[in-house]
Amino acid sequence: MENVGIYTPPQEARTMPADAAAVFDSSLTLNELEVTQSAQDKLMEIISQTDEDVSAIRIYISGGGCGGLAYGMTFTDDQGDFDTILQFDGFKVLVDVVALNYLRGAQIDYVQEVGRERFVFNNVFAETGGSGTCGGCGAADGGSG
Repeated sequence: MENVGIYTPPQEARTMPADAAAVFDSSLTLNELEVTQSAQDKLMEIISQTDEDVSAIRIYISGGGCGGLAYGMTFTDDQGDFDTILQFDGFKVLVDVVALNYLRGAQIDYVQEVGRERFVFNNVFAETGGSGTCGGCGAADGGSG
């Protein structure tokens, strides 16, 4: 059998500015990622109660595949060159541009129910589409497929 080879697309000349971070717009608006007033209040309460000198909350995503994406938050003071920033009175929310692609249009809320308090990420994938699970292998619904 004849070796037909592997297709390699032509390489385009890609030029990046000398300092890409200098042209990056790090501002984030509530239209891109909404943080409800109850979530803001709880985040400020949590930050004020920590023993650490923390002024920011990082929103992150992890996982993927059949299990879908998981959304979370952690304390940080480490701001990267490509973090977007949502400034509130007393603290800021940091989201890197990769996570923002999955969170754009979402809402972060703080919900208090009987015996349960939690942050909820509503309307994730609002602009990118999808549900976060594939359903093809059955793992998305607990493996009952």
